Amino acid sequence: MNQIECNINHNRSPEKLAITAAVLAVFLLSGCLDTTTETDVDTETDTGDPTPDSDLSRHHPVDKNWRLVWSDEFDGSAIDPAKWSYEQNCWGGGNNEQQCYTDQASNAFIENGALVIKAIKENFTGPIANLEDPAFDPNDTRTLPYTSARLRTLNKGDWRYGRFEIRAQLPAGQGTWPAIWMLPTDWVYGGWAASGEIDIMEAVNLNTQSDAEGAVPGTPEHRVHGTLHFGQEWPDNVHSGTYYDFGADESPANGFHHYAIEWQSGEIRWYVDGQHYATQTDAGWYSQYPDPDTDELVTGSGSAPFNKPFHLILNLAVGGNWAANVNEKGIDPGVFPQTMKVDYVRVYQCDVDAVTGAGCATRNPNAEAVSGHQP
Repeated sequence: MNQIECNINHNRSPEKLAITAAVLAVFLLSGCLDTTTETDVDTETDTGDPTPDSDLSRHHPVDKNWRLVWSDEFDGSAIDPAKWSYEQNCWGGGNNEQQCYTDQASNAFIENGALVIKAIKENFTGPIANLEDPAFDPNDTRTLPYTSARLRTLNKGDWRYGRFEIRAQLPAGQGTWPAIWMLPTDWVYGGWAASGEIDIMEAVNLNTQSDAEGAVPGTPEHRVHGTLHFGQEWPDNVHSGTYYDFGADESPANGFHHYAIEWQSGEIRWYVDGQHYATQTDAGWYSQYPDPDTDELVTGSGSAPFNKPFHLILNLAVGGNWAANVNEKGIDPGVFPQTMKVDYVRVYQCDVDAVTGAGCATRNPNAEAVSGHQP
């Protein structure tokens, strides 16, 4: 699914329409410039409402041969069902998360030009599996002490390669776990995580006591993480990644920031506020799955599993095996409700080579080269 039809929300503010026009105009007037280090990056902190950036912001690829092919600016009065669907379950994410994902208007809504995903402390009873899951049974239910929302573009926005940019303000407090990530649309190489998972941004327990190596008492948690999951199906899966630390004086929970990946054949790069901070390549990932005839393990060819279409997911989890076991431990019920606000989601295609997605990269030679794993 390399070439995709442009599907742009027409219910936009004049400011955001100007941004889109600027992106397209620069694409028409310029070629792909040098892909060397991005310097003098605009590092302003956005606070308060999700006011759009200048169309000249270095957070946006207006000076590259990227073409905007899909976006949601969240300028309408309601979440667009042509772009997003709700997952509805009390499964717990497979790692003991304590929220039920619902389609309640209180858990996901549009406000002041942004998508708001809100985690609320309230008991909720719902099915363990999603409606389309083969294991769905309306009588197989669970009651959990929080509600939240998990939105996805499955079969409404599915891409192989591109630039995925999301401007968001994150929640804070012990037990919060916001995520901007991607899963395969068709599980070609088998179940999780043999077919892969791309985590554009995850954060846990922001503004609590940091448990980073060497952190002294009073150091706040201000890290966001970029990760790949791959290998074989659980429990023989592996993962690799790293984090970006905003430092003690700036929190991703106190304002809007930009989170992005650039994904091309054999390489994925992570960015925060335009700064390229990590790279992973197919030298450090793999997929293994049983041969349907012999049941022997087969290693996927090329850059498997990250060579198939993926879709986007936005969610706010509560607790779970990660968030509840780091920083100050557990879940602090006193911090809820908490919200993740998303100003926009934008997807770009590199028109230098739409087949491989290569040719539009912005690379920082000081970005961490994450080593990954091999079988």
